[in-house]
Amino acid sequence: MYKYLLIIGFMVLFAFTAKAQTPRADTANVAKKDTFKKPSNTAPGSFAPPIKKEKVYHPDSTHSPHKAVMHSLMIPGWGQVYNHSWWKVPIIYGGIGLLGSAVIFNQRYYKQFDVVAHYYQSGVTPKTTDPYYKEWKAYTDAQVPAQNVYDYLDSYRRNRDLAILGILGAWGIQTVEAYIEAKFINAYTVDNNFSMKVTPTVINQPLFAQSSYVPAIKVTFTF
Repeated sequence: MYKYLLIIGFMVLFAFTAKAQTPRADTANVAKKDTFKKPSNTAPGSFAPPIKKEKVYHPDSTHSPHKAVMHSLMIPGWGQVYNHSWWKVPIIYGGIGLLGSAVIFNQRYYKQFDVVAHYYQSGVTPKTTDPYYKEWKAYTDAQVPAQNVYDYLDSYRRNRDLAILGILGAWGIQTVEAYIEAKFINAYTVDNNFSMKVTPTVINQPLFAQSSYVPAIKVTFTF
């Protein structure tokens, strides 16, 4: 009799214990609400940065520095256009245009003082129909010394020649710049697609005054 009561008591105690371990509905909901969720890439205020696909760069091995040089030698700025540097073309033509205007300005006054200086040197009074008669008349009326006229002539000639040299220098500089940029595009553009290749090879290594081949490992990096 006592044995049966003891068995029934253990069964009732086991049933109450199993029921106490069953989670309640509100506890399950709280646990579900507290579950950590991975933040979305587009969610506002997310502490995790969005994942972006990395841009792949590849060097342009077909870009020719020789073509860039030849283009710039033929037409200023053409090499920069070939190198995809369009913004440099206005700068080049702006500088060459200023130097060209300096050549035209100094050439005009050089020609004028050249004729007036010839009148001074010859001592002959020009006719009213002769070129630059009004200028000669103004200088003689103002009693401008002949040496001043000769100095003006040399000054305008020097400035004209310097402007011409400046144009040639600007032409050469833009050619060199086009070559350097094309060289970097061709050979020094960094590729972020790195790879490595390991291959066996042999090295011709002099050993005891005789030619000898030594086995080695060749490592090639692609970037």
